[in-house]
Amino acid sequence: MTGAAVTGPVLRAERVTLGYARRPVVHDVSLEITEGGVGLIGESGSGKTTLARAFLGLLTPMSGNIWYGDQTLKKVDMRTFRKDVQPVFQAEALDPRMRIGRSIAEALPRAERHRVPELLEQVGLAPELAGRRPHQLSGGQRQRVVIARALAVGPRLLILDEPTSALDVTVQAKVLDLLASLDTERLLITHNLAVVERLCKTSHVLFAGRVVESGPTAELLASPAHPYTRALRDAVPKLGESPRRRGGVRRRCRRRRAARSGCAARWR
Repeated sequence: MTGAAVTGPVLRAERVTLGYARRPVVHDVSLEITEGGVGLIGESGSGKTTLARAFLGLLTPMSGNIWYGDQTLKKVDMRTFRKDVQPVFQAEALDPRMRIGRSIAEALPRAERHRVPELLEQVGLAPELAGRRPHQLSGGQRQRVVIARALAVGPRLLILDEPTSALDVTVQAKVLDLLASLDTERLLITHNLAVVERLCKTSHVLFAGRVVESGPTAELLASPAHPYTRALRDAVPKLGESPRRRGGVRRRCRRRRAARSGCAARWR
C-alpha cells in the first residue's frame, strides 16, 4: 500500500474508546480528518491528546477502530503510515545536545540529507542556523525547526499538539501564517479558540472524553449549542472588558456523571 492509494480522509475514528490501565478516558468517539483542517478543542484532561496518540498509532483502542484509508491501523504498512502522518510537537521536543541540521537530517534517508537547507528555507529560517543548537534559537525558531523536521518526509497529514502554546503573540502569528500556507492536511489539538479558528475548517469539542459538539469552526464558535462550548468561548478575555472572577469550566456542571452520559441540561 502506498500513500497515493489513500483517498478521502487520511484518518478517521469509528466509535473509539481509549484508556489507560483498563480505565476509559475517551468514550465512543467517531470523527474523520477532512480537507481544510480539523480542530480538537478542550481543556487539559478532556482527552484530546489521548485521541491524537491513537491517531498516531501510539495507543491501541479498547474498542472501535482507527482507519487509515480503507484499512485499520492494525493492518497497514507502518513505514508508509509514518511517512503520511507526522506529529508536530512543541519546541521543547528538540534534543538540546543535537545541532539543528542533524535533528532535521534524522528524518531523511542518507542520500537526501542535502535537503536540510531547503527545508529550513521552507519554514522561513536561514540555512546557516543548521549549525546551531536549540538553546541558541528563539522559541519561534525552534518551533519552525520542529515543523521542518515533520515536513522532511513529505507527509499528507500533520498532527499538531498545541504548536503555539509557549510562544508570544507576535511569534504565534508568524507560525500560524506558516502552517496556513502549507499544502498539508492538519489535525490541531488546542484549547486556543483563535488558533483553531485560523487553521481549521471543522472542529470537535471534547469534554470528559466525549465529543459534545461538532461542526464548521466559524459556526461552532459564533453560535455554540453546548453549554461547555459556550463556557470555553466566554472564558476568552475581550479587549476593554474587566476580567471576571469565575470558577473553572468544569464547575459549571453539577455532576460529572451527567456530562459523561451526554447530558447537557444540568448546568448552573
